[in-house]
Amino acid sequence: MDIYLIIVIVLLALAVSDLVVGVSNDAVNFLNSAIGSKVAPMWVIMVIASAGVLIGATFSSGMMEVARKGIFHPDQFVFAEIMVIFLAVMVTDIILLDAFNTMGMPTSTTVSIVFELLGSAVAVSVIKISQSSTETMANIGKYINSEKALAIISGILLSVFVAFIVGAIIQYLSRLLFSFKYNKSLKYFGSVWGGMAITAITYFMLIKGLKGNSLMQPEDLEMIKENTFLIIVYGFLGWTIVLQILTWLFKVNIPKVIVLVGTFALAMAFAGNDLVNFIGVPLAGLQSYQDILANPDARPDTFIMSSLALPVETDTILLLIAGVIMILTLYFSKKARSVVETTLNLSRQGHGNERFGASTLSRTIVRSSLNANKSVTAILPQPFLKRIDSRFVLPKKVSKNEASADQVSFDLIRASVNLVVASILIAIGTSLKLPLSTTYVTFMVAMGTSLSDRAWGRDDAVYRIQGVFSVIGGWFLTALIAFMVSFIIANIIYWGGMIAIVIIVALVFFLIYRTQIMHKKRESEKDEDKEDDFVEEILSGSVVLEKCLGHTTKALIKVPAFYENLVEGLKNEDRQMLRELTKDVKKFNKKTKKIKDNVNKTVIKLEADQIDTGYFYVQSVDYLREIAHCFTYMAMPSYEHIENNHDGLGKHQTEELMELKAGVKDLIGDIIAVVQSKDYYNLDVIIDKQQQLLDLIATTRKNQVKRIKEMELQTRRSLLYLDILAETKNLILYSINVLKSQRDFIMELNKNKAE
Repeated sequence: MDIYLIIVIVLLALAVSDLVVGVSNDAVNFLNSAIGSKVAPMWVIMVIASAGVLIGATFSSGMMEVARKGIFHPDQFVFAEIMVIFLAVMVTDIILLDAFNTMGMPTSTTVSIVFELLGSAVAVSVIKISQSSTETMANIGKYINSEKALAIISGILLSVFVAFIVGAIIQYLSRLLFSFKYNKSLKYFGSVWGGMAITAITYFMLIKGLKGNSLMQPEDLEMIKENTFLIIVYGFLGWTIVLQILTWLFKVNIPKVIVLVGTFALAMAFAGNDLVNFIGVPLAGLQSYQDILANPDARPDTFIMSSLALPVETDTILLLIAGVIMILTLYFSKKARSVVETTLNLSRQGHGNERFGASTLSRTIVRSSLNANKSVTAILPQPFLKRIDSRFVLPKKVSKNEASADQVSFDLIRASVNLVVASILIAIGTSLKLPLSTTYVTFMVAMGTSLSDRAWGRDDAVYRIQGVFSVIGGWFLTALIAFMVSFIIANIIYWGGMIAIVIIVALVFFLIYRTQIMHKKRESEKDEDKEDDFVEEILSGSVVLEKCLGHTTKALIKVPAFYENLVEGLKNEDRQMLRELTKDVKKFNKKTKKIKDNVNKTVIKLEADQIDTGYFYVQSVDYLREIAHCFTYMAMPSYEHIENNHDGLGKHQTEELMELKAGVKDLIGDIIAVVQSKDYYNLDVIIDKQQQLLDLIATTRKNQVKRIKEMELQTRRSLLYLDILAETKNLILYSINVLKSQRDFIMELNKNKAE
């Protein structure tokens, strides 16, 4: 039995890890609206969400039966087989969810756990059937509850479309009612709106959040079900009156109340219903081990696990411990923030850096939508269209003390619609016993509301739609991957025994460690990018100059190192060095592109009397972008040349490039010194050095042409070398242009100050 004690200990250890990776993924469900609308300080949002999680965790006892008998029939398996199933499930779940978290992609923990249970149970069932002389694959239904899996798939398909459509319709009507300038409308409709919203959320809490509460008896749930209409009516009247009184006496912001109450409700429902996804399997494994210990004469390979089919109550202390771990994850998990960031990025109001690219499908959908919109607008009266358009006009910022438009992803009206619609749909699905996924519903509602709110403009729509497709595709991949991986791991554990268990568990923690490093590295790169962002609402020319100097210095410092790695990599035919250079150049290119993409935002924020300085800022950014292009056109062909095992550079070519390398390093060093000192009196000396380098490139190019004429070198090597010389020339010219642009920037700024 020692091996099974070890397995139980491993299961409990994996439960902690699964709690962390699971909460990191599902936190987006209840944090998205509150964080996106910045309804309150972050610590307030986290306290409210934490309270919901802790309370919900204590209500989840009844849901633990899903892991024991929801997908397979436990009375058809012996103890040894059950432990294989459970261990395969936990290993797969951690690997899968951690991978999605690292990518910052939300997925359904419910779907993952169900299909992992299905995959591992099918694997063990197939093994049992193959070892039986009387059974065939037609008997698989004896072991597997296939109806449950089919119900979940149909529920997913239904919830995705319904959530998106309903969210879009409700948000459109809400925006027509309130517009973006909703403070005036709230005076007349605010209490009614709040009464409807909080009533929906309260009912959601009653039938979804309290369903697994051990204090709730079946007759209590039946009473709630029978009195649904009265609960809704009295709740609506009561909340409407309370909110109206609070508005009169304390000027309460009703949408804020809705968002905070909704955040608590979704957090509670998440913990109450989804906790089983993380600890249900390990606790079932622990119970199985306790059951066999209670029967001293039982053997692991013959002890039937009929006990798992019986009702069970989980120790409240264990649930509280799980709740605390979930809360700590909320506070400290950076991966949770990444997943939230993905949803907010796809639903934000306004422009920004798009994470996803475009595809043929997304382009076709946008093009078809534009054509359909033209057809509809051609029929409807223009005054009617103008009236509707006026309800979707974003308010302009009139003071630098107001929050900038890009500080919030969406306003409180959309945040409250997100929470109310998600709550209603999940509550309806639960009451009808439809297997809805909280993640799927909340995400698709957020996408529907963002579409209706015209957050997807023509500049963004193709990327946002592709992002939605990417997330949805990941959802369906979750089911397939979960099934296949758990099927394979169950087989490995079954046939490999203890050795396989040790190797797989070690591999799991190694993968978590590796993805943690990857995510940390990615976050550090984001932090570096944020340092370059402008946070002020109104910018002075001096602030822009300092930022511009920072961009320029950081970019130019990389130039000598990049060029040296390029030359050394070609000289030594070092494939690894050129590969790393290509990666670094791609990052450099991405960074300069982001700076250029934010040029409009910077110019808009400039003070009225500093507009002329914006020209020089734009010019400097353009030159930095061209420098990045120069390295792209040198690094990629060089790496491909060596990667394809073509002939390296000749002796004369190498010597000429080494001379150019020294000249580039010297020139760029002088440029950086001048930029940092802001002393441009010795600019002529640098220009002379530039001319000497340009003359050297011209001479080198002539030498290369002579060598080609004499048939000394092969074509591919010659073309690569000529391309490098051409891009080196461009690099030198753009570097000097950056320097001159910085000089002109300062001269214009000083001129404005003098005036």
